[in-house]
Amino acid sequence: MAPGKKSHPYQKHTSKKRLPPETKTNTHQRFREFDLQGKVFVVTGGRRGLGLAMAEALVEEDAQIHCVDRLPEPDDEFRKAQKRANPAVGGSLHYRRIGVRDAENVAKTFGEIGELNKRFDGILCAAGVNHVDKAVEHTPKEVDEVMSINYTGVFICATEAAKQMMKYRCRGAILLVASMGGFIANKGMASPVYNSSKAAVIQLTRINEKGEGGIRVNCLCPGHIMTPMVQMVFDKEPETKELWQSENMMGRLANPEEFRGAALFLLSEASSFMTGASLVIDGGHTAW
Repeated sequence: MAPGKKSHPYQKHTSKKRLPPETKTNTHQRFREFDLQGKVFVVTGGRRGLGLAMAEALVEEDAQIHCVDRLPEPDDEFRKAQKRANPAVGGSLHYRRIGVRDAENVAKTFGEIGELNKRFDGILCAAGVNHVDKAVEHTPKEVDEVMSINYTGVFICATEAAKQMMKYRCRGAILLVASMGGFIANKGMASPVYNSSKAAVIQLTRINEKGEGGIRVNCLCPGHIMTPMVQMVFDKEPETKELWQSENMMGRLANPEEFRGAALFLLSEASSFMTGASLVIDGGHTAW
């Protein structure tokens, strides 16, 4: 080290050191980069749908997952996933109520999670809302509602998670869920503010801290997924489903479970040299 140069507070990167320790007894274990044993993550919007599907994938790799959402109690879908978790091998699924826009409560809750585990390894920001209407019909209140949850809430949760990761010196990962709508306008769905909010999330992914803190930030940009939010669009305009399928190279919509692998990849050491990137998984929708 050069005289007078300060050492970085985090362990220097080498490919060997970045691999998870060999803690499992299975001598035939492969792809240790995906192992999340002993790690702690928060998933916003994790009570159902896409957020819960990705959270369960992390649990299956032995992570402790704290799903947070604004409802007092999670859906039955969450309870079933919680029962499927196997605490005997380290994976567990928990639920806490927070509003992503409530900065004070977010900081308090994340602080409690960090203190309880003496570590904080990352966050998956999947909470989001939509308002389907023409731009000229949006009221300022409706604009604020979408932007404050989809962007401000993401910013609050991501930065509070980063503070916890730095506090416990965990080389962690932040995964922001944006949308292909951050790149294109969706035919059959008038959602200018939603698309704008997702474009902002994509740009937020590119934050540059010059490696300080050892925290990677990436975002996932899904195409159309069969979620309760999308079902609301179909209930209002049934013809939209056929239109979206016809605009897709795969000829169908995605299921939430099809994003499990992406979440695991982006939050594990398997993506250790990936940051500031947007992973588009849209069935080829934006390819033509």
